[in-house]
Amino acid sequence: MANIFPISVTLDEPVRAYFGADLATEITAKHTYVIGFGFDGTACFRKGTRYGPDGLRAVSEDIESYSPYLDRDLEDYEFYDLGNLQLGDSTDVEAQWQHASDDFKTIFNNLDLAANQVKVLTLGGEHSISYAPIVKYLEQYPNLVLLHLDAHADLRDGFSGYHYSHASIIRRALDHFGPQHELIQYGIRSGTREEYAYMREHKTVRTSRKDFLESVAAIPADRPIYLTLDLDYFDPSFLPGTGTPEPGGEDFHSFVSLIKLLKERNFVGCDVVELSPQIDPTGNSDVFAAKIVRELLLVLEESRA
Repeated sequence: MANIFPISVTLDEPVRAYFGADLATEITAKHTYVIGFGFDGTACFRKGTRYGPDGLRAVSEDIESYSPYLDRDLEDYEFYDLGNLQLGDSTDVEAQWQHASDDFKTIFNNLDLAANQVKVLTLGGEHSISYAPIVKYLEQYPNLVLLHLDAHADLRDGFSGYHYSHASIIRRALDHFGPQHELIQYGIRSGTREEYAYMREHKTVRTSRKDFLESVAAIPADRPIYLTLDLDYFDPSFLPGTGTPEPGGEDFHSFVSLIKLLKERNFVGCDVVELSPQIDPTGNSDVFAAKIVRELLLVLEESRA
């Protein structure tokens, strides 16, 4: 009988479960779980990412479940949707973030992800929501590789008065790094002089697609990998529905090159953040993001096999 971990916090039911997944009220071993964290309290430009998790879910069943890039189909796997974390009753944005982050910790606190082969895909929300899942994975995997795909370095030590800002997520993650953890960043094309100096000094940033993909290919097959993906990694001509767009980004096919590598590695978890559905009235950004999540779910399941 599989290990069962009851969920002791209240989650909001999503507008629809991602791609027809069953809604879960408990966590069992050897499964993948989607959870939403809709929050944009520290967003410094265009808000709206609080609608990201359900905006992505709303279009999910309107795309094919089959991936021609991986030759795999979501219908062949059993994954679950936990719903959305609640922000609590406070009107203070830091209290809202803390409430939802604490609930994430409570859900997974006593769960050994590695031993139970449980994988988590978190949907944002702005990038500050990645703190709780990243810290959980760093604690669980002492030799984790953190892949950071983003237009921005996110290495500021706080921004606009917020210590846990969406512009500080990687800096806050580094607070929890151990000696065997590794950070690999790609897609970065905006940041301060100090952020770029840090990335160059510590050799975290890859400045070409070739170098990035070669770095991922060089990761040993059994070494755990976690991906934090800010959707402004993609060029805004492809995905305009994000709060801080930056020209010069990547396209879908560069992402396909990455997932083909991840399929052959120990890909243990990820988050997808910064979708702001209302910014793109065409809905194209929602569909783009839903396909990204489809590929990631398939790779999470395939790499488990």
